[in-house]
Amino acid sequence: MNTSHQSRFASLADLPALRTLMNASIRKYIGAILTATQVEASFEIMGVDSQLIKDQTYYVIEQGGMIVGCGGWSRRATLYGGDHTVGRDARLLDPATEPARVRAMYVHPEFGRQGIGSFILSLCEQAALKEGFTRLTLMSTVSGEPLYLERGYIAEVTVEVATTLLVNIPLIRMGKRIS
Repeated sequence: MNTSHQSRFASLADLPALRTLMNASIRKYIGAILTATQVEASFEIMGVDSQLIKDQTYYVIEQGGMIVGCGGWSRRATLYGGDHTVGRDARLLDPATEPARVRAMYVHPEFGRQGIGSFILSLCEQAALKEGFTRLTLMSTVSGEPLYLERGYIAEVTVEVATTLLVNIPLIRMGKRIS
């Protein structure tokens, strides 16, 4: 990773910048793989989850005062999605029996392939381990899968999530043991 990148917890004041970053990231990375309609439909199931910010488990990576990446982990049951996503579950997980969740990983398109995603995953894994979790799970997009495989995550199941635009979005549930 570029040594000029700095990490910190996200704050609610970061929400406008996070939304801009997520929008650009989704359009660039998912747009390279899925159809234009699927990209638009992706916004139904992706985005900012302010609960992560409130829990102080969501990181921003900055360079020169600009947010170039973001992502986090959760001790709550929700697996993916933003504040607007249906089916959210704020129940606290039991670290002894349930995996922590890796959530909402995005890198600005101009800063891809610089180790930002790996750095965020390292922060998440260390924090979850410190809280007693021994496993992590996540729901990856098709564009994110190579990063997670490279970092030791195992693909468990691929699902197709239905959207109101009448297209499905493929997601891959992945997991990893941490120690």
